[in-house]
Amino acid sequence: MLIAGKHLQTIWFDESSESVKIIDQTRLPHTLEIVSLVSLADAATAISAMQVRGAPLIGVTAAYGLYLALREDPTVLEQSLQQLAATRPTAINLRWALERCQRHLQTLSPENRAAEALALARSMEREDIDVCSAIGDHSAELLDELWQTKKSTQDRLNVLTHCNAGALATVDWGTALAGIYKAVNRDIPIHVWVDETRPRNQGAALTCWELGQQDIAHTLIVDNAGGHLMRQGLVDVCLVGSDRTTSNGDVCNKIGTYLKALAAHDNRVPFYVALPMSTIDYSLASGDAIPIEERAGAEVSHVHGRNAEGVHTAVSIAPVGTAVSNPGFDVTPARLISGLITERGVCAANSEALAALRLTSSNAT
Repeated sequence: MLIAGKHLQTIWFDESSESVKIIDQTRLPHTLEIVSLVSLADAATAISAMQVRGAPLIGVTAAYGLYLALREDPTVLEQSLQQLAATRPTAINLRWALERCQRHLQTLSPENRAAEALALARSMEREDIDVCSAIGDHSAELLDELWQTKKSTQDRLNVLTHCNAGALATVDWGTALAGIYKAVNRDIPIHVWVDETRPRNQGAALTCWELGQQDIAHTLIVDNAGGHLMRQGLVDVCLVGSDRTTSNGDVCNKIGTYLKALAAHDNRVPFYVALPMSTIDYSLASGDAIPIEERAGAEVSHVHGRNAEGVHTAVSIAPVGTAVSNPGFDVTPARLISGLITERGVCAANSEALAALRLTSSNAT
């Protein structure tokens, strides 16, 4: 990710301080603040408080959190796994990362666990960068093909996103935004419609910030404007990420994604989902079985921002005592999805295609 012209990851291990560094995403877009994680509690708080967010990044952060726990006490493997697993219930990458760590570390003697946990976390960090880069390559191919059909009648390709699926949701590159970055590198004129993504406004705060850092044309819109823009012919393709995708192709993503998919289907706008293989939960037959995180009501009843004096503050927008429901995610049925873009390529959103993709992935490893 480019920030003020310089490359920066969302998470990395700093050898000089022997700490894990993260970008505190709760401070963006107004302040770029780097935070040090030095304990299991720090990592767990970073995940639950959404200092880090996005399924792939949560997984890598959890791996580093396990290292921090074992560095302090190498006998607390199981307890630490449980504590990290409880931080966020929906994003499957968290469980994937912890299970991978458990398989690797549980057979080791306690005195060897911390060093191996660090090596594994750093390996997962590098893998995530490579995976997201490959997703971006496949996405850029799709965007290029679409642009070739549009460029005779318009001067740009209009992409609609929801939530943030950029570098801030991963270690680097991102999932959905990776394709946009790679397409821009191919000189495809991209314009991005950015959903604000209530209630935490990840689109407004994070996606707009990322795109602005790289001088990519974008326009912020309210969440309910997407359907209107599609009816006006102003959206060429929708591109979103995923926190969990089930074996039949149903996709769980930030709340509001389902409505975008419905509008896209009604207006014959392609709707693609970009995700790493680690986000596919082959143990679930459909999205009906995905646990949906219910987040704090204050996220809806209050708006966070920076006031005219530059102070970060929260403002109430609802009457005191108003009951609030705040599901963090919804499920988009596979029938509404044009394709799934993974590091292995693009496949249909159905059981047969995903089973074949799983076999290809297994053979490759």
